[in-house]
Amino acid sequence: QLQLVESGGGLVQTGGSLRLSCAASGRTHVNYAMGWFRQAPGKEREFVAGVWSGGSTEYADFVKGRFTISRDNAKNTVDLQMNSLKPEDTAIYACAAGFPSSLGRARGYDSWGRGTQVTVSS
Repeated sequence: QLQLVESGGGLVQTGGSLRLSCAASGRTHVNYAMGWFRQAPGKEREFVAGVWSGGSTEYADFVKGRFTISRDNAKNTVDLQMNSLKPEDTAIYACAAGFPSSLGRARGYDSWGRGTQVTVSS
């Protein structure tokens, strides 16, 4: 397993931007897939974006065109650039690593960070 630590959350106004970062440590030489998930109060966890070890990406429909995921294998980081934020993007965002059958399948990830809070004010 990897140890994952997120950073970059905070409070932003509608239309603003934030950049989340996830730093991995541990068995970083293994080619994990990486993903970002979020969970809002009273709602289930949902997939946001993911990236395979080779760099291919997938996004949830509700963030396409607004969010960009990127990974730096040399630095063992995966970032999530979030633009045009909306109040409905308010949630705890967590990164994950593993070998899922598909990037959006949370059960396929075996390492999780604690998450970082993102709050978008209207």
